[in-house]
Amino acid sequence: MSSTAATSSTILCTIFIFLAIFSNSNDALTAYQVLEEYDLPVGLLPKGVTSYELDSSTGEFTVYLNETCTFTIEGYKLKYKTQITGVISKDALKDLSGVQVKILFFWLNLQEVTRDGDELIFSVGIASADFPLSNFAQSPQCGCGFDCAVNLIETVTSFNSFN
Repeated sequence: MSSTAATSSTILCTIFIFLAIFSNSNDALTAYQVLEEYDLPVGLLPKGVTSYELDSSTGEFTVYLNETCTFTIEGYKLKYKTQITGVISKDALKDLSGVQVKILFFWLNLQEVTRDGDELIFSVGIASADFPLSNFAQSPQCGCGFDCAVNLIETVTSFNSFN
């Protein structure tokens, strides 16, 4: 084999190895994409997910956030811990741990989220509330939830009226 043929073979092998490694790294879905795979909206998780683990045979999952996250949605204050666990299946998150909702003066564990058509039903065991699916088309941001733009406008308006 000539040196030109050997060099060409080496280059081709290197390219194939690179493509194999690169294509495998792009196959991994984000936690938000996994929600969509199970017909759930991305807005069930706040921005800031750093990684996740999923056992696709059982649906057991763990999601990791970079920090504890609190915000208010539709008058309910929510708190996401840095580690959230549960079981995911089509249209449902069950056996949740790491997500709490404040009702009156008490923090209660959110146990389950179920999709029923165009509604999401959030359950804390003793009570539940349902919301339009469309409310969760985007991920909320820690601190301000879905109202970050409104909060920014109010801050700028307050600052301008102060001057």
